[in-house]
Amino acid sequence: MPFGVTNGPPTFQCLMNSVFSGPNRKFVITFLDDILVFSQTLQDHVEHLRTVFGILRQNQLYAKESKCSFAQPSIEYLGHIISREGVATDPSKTSAMRAWPTPTNATELRGFLGLTGYYRKFVPRYGILAKPLTQLLTKKGFVWTEQAQTAFEHIKTAMVSTPVLALPDFSRPF
Repeated sequence: MPFGVTNGPPTFQCLMNSVFSGPNRKFVITFLDDILVFSQTLQDHVEHLRTVFGILRQNQLYAKESKCSFAQPSIEYLGHIISREGVATDPSKTSAMRAWPTPTNATELRGFLGLTGYYRKFVPRYGILAKPLTQLLTKKGFVWTEQAQTAFEHIKTAMVSTPVLALPDFSRPF
């Protein structure tokens, strides 16, 4: 597909979703030209890779060897660190949040909320914590208060101490 085509990315994502549909979704995640293959064991991983390469070959799609990593215990993917333990935030991204200066206008605050909002699933009650900040984005105007500063600091602290999200152990009651 040529670069710069207006609907290129969504069209390609639709193709990838179609190509890797059905049972393959149990061990493959695609995001545009990134293909993530995950497995419980090395033996399963080799079999899953064979399946993925077969699908690529059938559909005349190619992977560039220099951009591939195989059998990795953890990997950075879309701003997350994915491992056997679960999904965690990328420390390089959260450290930027910790260093974020106090916003002086609505545009700067939107930037901060946009960045932290991407990781909101890692912070319990993120919406409640962020409420004093989102209220500053209304038509009433931007007036930084002590309550806003407290919320800002709480979110920054929460972002650098996020937990690893993992699936529950379905063999145990919960």
